[in-house]
Amino acid sequence: MSDMTEAHLLIVDDDERIRRLLQKYLIRQGFWVSAARDATHARRLLEGLDFDLIVMDVMMPGEDGIGLTRSLRETLTTPILLLTAKGDTEDRIKGLEAGADDYLAKPFEPKELLLRINAILRRMPVVADEVMPKVLNLGDKHYDTERGELWFGEELVRLTATEAQLMRIFSATPGDAVSRTSLVEQLGRDQGQAQERAVDVQITRLRRKLETDPKQPRYLQTVRGAGYMLAPD
Repeated sequence: MSDMTEAHLLIVDDDERIRRLLQKYLIRQGFWVSAARDATHARRLLEGLDFDLIVMDVMMPGEDGIGLTRSLRETLTTPILLLTAKGDTEDRIKGLEAGADDYLAKPFEPKELLLRINAILRRMPVVADEVMPKVLNLGDKHYDTERGELWFGEELVRLTATEAQLMRIFSATPGDAVSRTSLVEQLGRDQGQAQERAVDVQITRLRRKLETDPKQPRYLQTVRGAGYMLAPD
């Protein structure tokens, strides 16, 4: 990969505290990060999103990380870094035999995790960009899909991490509605009406940066019964 900080990572861990800590730390390092609480949640995210690397805990209730790794390897080539409290040789071998690319025993320093992630991403071959517009025009603003940046003329519009991730999601399929449930999942949030309302709040804030009149949105539209849609010029 030419720019590792543009990578989209998936964190899979049943421990909410660890999940959120890793997500916040890696976002601060410049990555795009989604999170899943278990194997089932991870599968749902993987159905709708492409990730550059999966960081997955081995010890999870239900399907564990080694089992999920072995299953994913039947159809997926995305690199996988396994995390576990077990650090002996036998467990490392099981993880690698299941198809993991690397293995890091808990407890670990966040810096070491970052170095492992970057090392894996450096080994990944550079692939051709998908056929999609490099710039989406949104009235007097434009969104650079490669850099993930919103511009007003020559002025960079500062986006929060959540706003930036929302723009990534919408710009991947401009003109298509994305449901609130899907947005909750892709943002790595736990399910529930409260989280869907939180997404609504984030959409309102993002509209203030996109729209001339946020109360009558032209570019980030509400599609009744379907969700939200980015509608560039």
